[in-house]
Amino acid sequence: MNYDVIVVGGGPSGLMACVSAGMQGAKVLLVDKGDRLGRKLAISGGGRCNVTNNRDIDEIVKNIPGNGRFLYSAFSIFNNRDIIRFFEELGIRLKEEDRGRMFPVSNRSKDVVEALIRKVKEVGTEIRVHAPVERVLYQDGQVVGVRLRSGEEIDACNVIVAVGGKSVPHTGSTGDGYAWAEEAGHTITELFPTEVPITLNEDFIRERRLQGLSLRNIHLAVYNAKGKKMVEHEGDMIFTHFGISGPAALRCSQFVVKALKQSNGQDIRMTIDLFPEKTEDQIFHETYELAKREPRKAVKNVLKGYLQERMIPLVLERAGLRDDITFANLPKAPWAKMAHLLKAFPLRANGTLTIEEAFVTGGGVNLKEIDPKTMQSKLMQGLFFCGEILDIHGYTGGYNITAAFSTGYTAGKSAAERALRLSGQ
Repeated sequence: MNYDVIVVGGGPSGLMACVSAGMQGAKVLLVDKGDRLGRKLAISGGGRCNVTNNRDIDEIVKNIPGNGRFLYSAFSIFNNRDIIRFFEELGIRLKEEDRGRMFPVSNRSKDVVEALIRKVKEVGTEIRVHAPVERVLYQDGQVVGVRLRSGEEIDACNVIVAVGGKSVPHTGSTGDGYAWAEEAGHTITELFPTEVPITLNEDFIRERRLQGLSLRNIHLAVYNAKGKKMVEHEGDMIFTHFGISGPAALRCSQFVVKALKQSNGQDIRMTIDLFPEKTEDQIFHETYELAKREPRKAVKNVLKGYLQERMIPLVLERAGLRDDITFANLPKAPWAKMAHLLKAFPLRANGTLTIEEAFVTGGGVNLKEIDPKTMQSKLMQGLFFCGEILDIHGYTGGYNITAAFSTGYTAGKSAAERALRLSGQ
């Protein structure tokens, strides 16, 4: 059977591509190697499905540090506000949470996935699961279809590759699409993990002294090999048995990867500002006054209401202060050092977890070879890419899924329009 559009991959971008192509009247086939669609969508937002972010377009682009500007054309066709409207028209009521993140009121990703799949079917998409694609077929500079691993060949004048990157492989993202892109002449920019926990080279991590400790509303900074601050992110973080995780750490991770590459494997300096709203001088005077008010109390007990209890021994140790010292014997220089530590607690990062353990894949199909207005390959007619296979990556918080839905919608619309042009309709 001949199709106008074959979409390979049933993740967020692939499902949206099916909807968009079907709405244009194209005959669409969705093939997915797994047993169910929308698996990555189902686990997004901690299983609640952060469908997009409600910030202005410029803010969205700013939060997609991996080539976000490429998305302006796609956003002019289908942006975050369109995504919100799309799901609400499907009966999914949304609510806005901190930092513009949009979730279903039900807090159930299942509701979003089921509504999207219903829409995919409603527009007439034929769906085949357990149908892994072996290769995309090309002939005379254009797409002619796909070949499944079973050997079956399916004809189509347009193929949309929406198979994701290499992150979270249990959802089906195992990097299959890169070889198909290369066969069409595309270059793949170097792949690397982003939005991934960071590993630290610290004795206190190996000794698990802070494992499980969460820090709220801190600032986390990354420095390059020359000591220049590359980036600083605010938010929450958590100490783990190997290093740090949580939103602030995930946002810094891609900069750790880049800095390590430039440092020839030398550890990368990071700092935590535990009190971003206070100056070092304020911290010094506030804590000094606390100790002065209770002169007989050991400083480890004086600081209990000021600092997370499990941090106190480590901070005092690094400042060169005994934890049982009292105000009467308190030396000012180490106390000033302690205040400095609370503004810039040093960490040594020696890596991140693997790309398979990352939330997002950095790198991918080179965007210079993709038409941003259509998501069509500039090298192979009828070949389209959308979602994480492209060299686009954003921070967590609804930005990656916004890019996936937007590029998917654009690819589906463009592929359908091309099919209709070719058929003379």
